[in-house]
Amino acid sequence: MVQRVMMVCTGNICRSPMAEVVLRERLQAAGLGDDVVVDSTGVSDEERGNPIDPRAVRALRARGYDPADRAAVQVEAAHLAERDLVLAMTASHARALRRLDPDAPVRMFRSFDPDAPRVEDERDESSLDVADPWYGGPEDFELCLDQVEAATDGIIAHLREHARP
Repeated sequence: MVQRVMMVCTGNICRSPMAEVVLRERLQAAGLGDDVVVDSTGVSDEERGNPIDPRAVRALRARGYDPADRAAVQVEAAHLAERDLVLAMTASHARALRRLDPDAPVRMFRSFDPDAPRVEDERDESSLDVADPWYGGPEDFELCLDQVEAATDGIIAHLREHARP
């Protein structure tokens, strides 16, 4: 049975598509490319239809990832009902997703990073926010990508553990 995973950020042009690309490529390398469908969306409609930010594309390519052409999508409640795991880039994204569907399987993306802070209470989730590179320079996109890569192996382990027969 195929698992469906969605990353969510604000506009779906920086953090969530970067995470989508990294997770998809790492799943492929782990032999799980056919077992997990990965996509991404944003909580805002302000970037709907726009491509990945060129700075994110440069950061991904510099590390050997191949970002495909894609257009930003705004998340809808129906998307959440169709996913096995929804990974929020920030606590505010997680709150927005939980308002759309209180039963959605929402987790903080960085909660899978073994070196990230441990959080027991949803009110403290902001310590797990993935850095927003939008207003920064190349180093901010590198930091974002560092945080994404640090959590990806934990996400893959989680998906293996929760794979359905």
